[in-house]
Amino acid sequence: MLQTIDQLVRSRPRRATGTRIEQFIGQTPLLDLSQLSPDPENIHIFAKAEWFNPGGSIKDRAALNIVQTALARGELQNGRRLLDASSGNTALSYAMLGAAMGFGVTLCIPENISPLQRALLQAYGAEVIYTSAQEGSDGAIRMAQQLSETSPQTYFYADQYSNPANWQAHYHGTAVEIWQQTRGRVTHFIAGLGTSGTFTGTGRRLRKFNPQIRLISLQPDSPFHGLEGLKYMAGAIVPKIYDPQLADQNLFISTEEAYQYVKRLVREQGLLVGL
Repeated sequence: MLQTIDQLVRSRPRRATGTRIEQFIGQTPLLDLSQLSPDPENIHIFAKAEWFNPGGSIKDRAALNIVQTALARGELQNGRRLLDASSGNTALSYAMLGAAMGFGVTLCIPENISPLQRALLQAYGAEVIYTSAQEGSDGAIRMAQQLSETSPQTYFYADQYSNPANWQAHYHGTAVEIWQQTRGRVTHFIAGLGTSGTFTGTGRRLRKFNPQIRLISLQPDSPFHGLEGLKYMAGAIVPKIYDPQLADQNLFISTEEAYQYVKRLVREQGLLVGL
């Protein structure tokens, strides 16, 4: 059986002190959810606790790498604003980093994001352009593309759906952490598809570590779904960073079934995740 979570996390401790908020992104713990396994003695389930990131989600990783790459290339300077489309979480990550690192942020977001996300974006000082809720993330993408084309000197278009710095954040970060925290015993990796950055980057690196690892992607079972941030690839603008050949298996889940698991995690584990 794998070591306890405390033992696993101690192998690569999180930073205890720092002077910049971006220093606390990554090195999130694994959470043992084997109680939810159909065979807890033999099938161990672990979840990466990405809410430990300062922005509250895994999107901090990609956002930070996109920003750092742009700064290194001189693409985010001379007053240019970072521009991107997001369904919510990446927007919060960009807004947080913009406030901390001193650059302006303009975000195109579907108008049905939560009141809490709206309040947080306002608190960070980001400029937000709301797009049609019915068009989802695709509508936000089209708006960001239009702004980028009409005002290229004003904006650095981060384009998380096409930017390789997205999946590279997980190739060099998330996957390495999982491999180290499980002592190389991980056998399967499962992630939902939105930009596909998490699945693509983590999956590619884990397969480098062990070609036998099974990679399983998860997406909504319909283009008309209520799973914020996820894409039904057959009916959406497909991200350029998406690698359709990477997954060993593609799973599809209904909004209703996903919500049932959200409720189960809350009631049985006290975890408010996937909301």
